[in-house]
Amino acid sequence: ERGAGVEMGESDYSFSLTTFSPSGKLVQIEYALNAVSAGATSLGIKAKNGVVLATEKRMPSTLMDESTLKKVSLITENIGMVYSGMGPDSRVLVKKARKQAQAYFRVYKDLIPTAQLVKEIASVMQEFTQSGGVRPFGVSLLVAGFDEDGAHLYQVDPSGSFFAWKATAIGKNMVNAKTFLEKRYSDDIELEDAIHTAILTLKEGFEGQVTESNIEIGIVGEDQKFRSLSPAEIKDYLMEIE
Repeated sequence: ERGAGVEMGESDYSFSLTTFSPSGKLVQIEYALNAVSAGATSLGIKAKNGVVLATEKRMPSTLMDESTLKKVSLITENIGMVYSGMGPDSRVLVKKARKQAQAYFRVYKDLIPTAQLVKEIASVMQEFTQSGGVRPFGVSLLVAGFDEDGAHLYQVDPSGSFFAWKATAIGKNMVNAKTFLEKRYSDDIELEDAIHTAILTLKEGFEGQVTESNIEIGIVGEDQKFRSLSPAEIKDYLMEIE
């Protein structure tokens, strides 16, 4: 039995999503970020002539068919994204993002600008922090695009906040990965170098051997076509940096 006049602690506010704690926190959003931090590492690097996304692809069992797990998703022909955190949650956002992109195309007969698509995704994520009966998305997203304004890399978090980055990382090893990227990044990096740097960054905190089947890479260049690299292409890149 709680005594009269005893202050309610943070934990008493941790179940209601839409109630602020006395210190002004929405604890569920912080917990959603913890879910992201428990997820496999993903990272993005913006180069002079494109953007690369890379992620660890952790299979729970060697008996699983790894071709059925895809973490890098195409949203429009020139925009792709990758997630860290809860896979099923990311699928919902991918679906909503694709729908939003098509709605834009239907009206304007033009591809949605990367920045605008990111705003739309962020609005959906924000909505899920302020509605009754829902929980925040347990994912952070990295969105890469190339449009008439050039190359873009954005991160979107469960709170709905989003920022443009030159290079960033999310997930389990993000602190070390970001430090590694800070040392390696330069503004005039080319896409090819960025792919090498992305693989080296993933290797830094990787448990075991990096192979073409346990990482995934997506790229978009000046041709404005986002695509995932095939296992054979990844294998070639791995041999180049050996």
